[in-house]
Amino acid sequence: MKENVVQKKSFEFALDTVELYKKLISEKEFVLSKQLLKSGTSIGANVEEAIGAQSRQDFISKMSIAYKEA
Repeated sequence: MKENVVQKKSFEFALDTVELYKKLISEKEFVLSKQLLKSGTSIGANVEEAIGAQSRQDFISKMSIAYKEA
């Protein structure tokens, strides 16, 4: 199977986001860190959803959501 660059990069970004979240929490920053965690990890989740899309329009819609989160 061909490597999916977007899938790989969004996963790596999510891992980096989690690490940053942990660092912010340790410094007692809770509001911004939670929003960062939600939006940073949802990119990859939406890319995964797009990969399993049922149609071309569904794929485009889900990738558009991932783009907006980015």
